[in-house]
Amino acid sequence: MTHAHTTQAPTHAHGHTHGHAHTSDHHGEAEILELDAQVLAEHTAALIDRLPLQAPPRRIVDLGCGTGAGTFALLDRFPEAHVTAVDTSAAHLQRVREKACARGDEGRVRTVQADLDAADWPDLGTPDLVWASASMHHMADPDRALRTVHGLLAPGGLLAVVELSGFPRFLPADAPAERPGLEERCHEASARFHAEHVPHRGADWGPKLTGAGFTVEDEHVITVNIGQDTGPTEGARAGTVGAYALNSLRRLRRSVADALAPEDLAALDRLLETEGPGSLLRRDDLAVRTERTAWAARRPA
Repeated sequence: MTHAHTTQAPTHAHGHTHGHAHTSDHHGEAEILELDAQVLAEHTAALIDRLPLQAPPRRIVDLGCGTGAGTFALLDRFPEAHVTAVDTSAAHLQRVREKACARGDEGRVRTVQADLDAADWPDLGTPDLVWASASMHHMADPDRALRTVHGLLAPGGLLAVVELSGFPRFLPADAPAERPGLEERCHEASARFHAEHVPHRGADWGPKLTGAGFTVEDEHVITVNIGQDTGPTEGARAGTVGAYALNSLRRLRRSVADALAPEDLAALDRLLETEGPGSLLRRDDLAVRTERTAWAARRPA
């Protein structure tokens, strides 16, 4: 879930926990997914607008929906569509249902709790569009998952795979003053950790999609660079970017703490202290910097 999601956000590898790889921290996970959805909303809408659709989809499946960033962006874009939102987390799916009711869209959203690593998936209908944002790289066997998606899509239907290129960056390269380059060292440690635990992160999905029987019709990269002063509501944006950075780096800390030098860990903890003088929340130079890559692949008619 971005997620990212998650958005892409660092709940699992880099962000939203979709698919099967959930932690038990559903509340904190949901918070990061919500922030990810807010920060990346315009980019998500742009990705949806670019999809090479032959007609507006009426039946959509959101695989690894998290708390619904993609689900509701798709509903907004396609007012005649119904979405089946799939995730392994009952708590996330409850949030999706609550949001749907609040929007008056409860009749347009169906939630399905499922482990997408299972050999047999539940009945997800015959969708015209499958949306998989920050979820495919968590599959234990993504090739099998792609073949399953190919089988359930309507002939001529489209699969959209969206992935973040790793964990977002937030700090300037020379920050913090006492440990310049801290964030990059955290990323290097995180990359080593996730190379072992999430081997499909950063994969080139084009060959995998072709191998599963799809025809790849589009692949493109969106560069994300969102500062605190970006957009008309500067104050609100600054607060959201700060909260996103704080929650994201807290989660990053969990996977890198043992690999950091004591001085780096201490500097990171000072950034994460919400009331301290060195807190991230006191900085005015934060930005969300990352890339999202999207593949649009069609099941031949």
